[in-house]
Amino acid sequence: MSERVLVKQLQSREDGPVSVSGWVETVRDQKKVQFVILRDETGAVQLVNPATRPIDPSTSSGTEQEQDAAALTLTDTISGLATGTFLTVTGELKHDERVKLGGVEIKIASLEIAAAALPETPIAPDSGLDKRMDWRFLDLRQRRNNLIFRIQTTFEHALRTYWIDRDYIEIHSPKLMASPSESNAELFEVPYFEDKTAYLAQSPQFFKQMAQSAGFGKIFEIAPAFRADPSFTSRHATEFTSIDAEISWIDSHEDVARMQEEILQTAFQAVKDKHGAEIAELFDVEVQVPTIPFPRIPLAEALEIVKARGYEVPRTDGDLDPEGERQIAAYVQETFGHQFVFITDYHPAIRAFYHMRDAETGLTKSYDLLFNGVEITTGAQREHRVDVLIEQAKEKGLDPEHLDFYLDFFRYGVPPHGGFGMGLARVLMLLLGQDSIREVTYLFRGPTRLAP
Repeated sequence: MSERVLVKQLQSREDGPVSVSGWVETVRDQKKVQFVILRDETGAVQLVNPATRPIDPSTSSGTEQEQDAAALTLTDTISGLATGTFLTVTGELKHDERVKLGGVEIKIASLEIAAAALPETPIAPDSGLDKRMDWRFLDLRQRRNNLIFRIQTTFEHALRTYWIDRDYIEIHSPKLMASPSESNAELFEVPYFEDKTAYLAQSPQFFKQMAQSAGFGKIFEIAPAFRADPSFTSRHATEFTSIDAEISWIDSHEDVARMQEEILQTAFQAVKDKHGAEIAELFDVEVQVPTIPFPRIPLAEALEIVKARGYEVPRTDGDLDPEGERQIAAYVQETFGHQFVFITDYHPAIRAFYHMRDAETGLTKSYDLLFNGVEITTGAQREHRVDVLIEQAKEKGLDPEHLDFYLDFFRYGVPPHGGFGMGLARVLMLLLGQDSIREVTYLFRGPTRLAP
């Protein structure tokens, strides 16, 4: 078998013999010629098969009859190809600027079917989202969906490169926990050995902080997290990819915020450089690399701004609701021309017990980061003084005895530290202007979806 050539490599190759493999996207049968659009993981190419002449035994030699029979067999095979059939084609590559698809085409010499597809495809490009999720492996064959996960790869690589270049340590924390990470809410319980119960981790929060006690200094993790949240909104999932970082020896949450805005600027630049043109073509979105620093607005001020815009947040907990987030984002875009904004200075009542509080204001040293009107991150300086931490846990109605393994980190010394957790799918959804995280999640998990 000839060496396989990827579609993206064809334009740089000279005319001549070539072998490509992929799946059938379309077949066009015309009177004098057949066209097949073959797609692989890197792009699509046009395959051509000239129609065969009828065989006339009285005027054809034995060799010509054999050639004609083989050609007719190839023609019949192509006519019977179903969309999605995986195959390998060997033929002659020819550069031709008249060919709209990349300026190259391949004249088919032979065709080998690796796996035939059923003739009736269960979904179409205009199928509803739920139907497409039922047949996600077919939905992902679309060029734009393939691009999503190339963008995701570039985005994550840029984050890792930033962190690794600055001597961060990557960790892989356990997702089975003996006790809840933050509270007893929104937890999946899992039967464990010897009649024990385990919990799927909501976040790597406690283990990120353990790394600070261990003297790791700066760490990051990109891994699954789980929330037993029966929410059906466009931005929630029961299993999602969380991007987390934690750093030691900070002075305030501002150190965390500065690091986060730097990694986002770095990652957006990488995505724009590598995929910007394709994103514009397939998603009609121009990637904007954010300038730093991002705007900062205290929560109390944000609520007043939103109110002045004609919307009063109805929530009783004092936090922004989704419409409030959209309103403050609109204000930031109008005032600063920015897609991002840090909302800071949250009241302890709406923050986790481990968030440090400012000695003067009593507010937490924390922030939420909004991107295009949607929260993508919570970040904070953590409370590292064990006596203060215990009291704050009690205020939240938590029993310190149930947090003993966590509190032990602090009993044996932890430096001042802080970090953030960010939802990968939300960032990609907003970056590409999509309406739901299901569009940018490889296989979505929600309250009513466990398959495929």
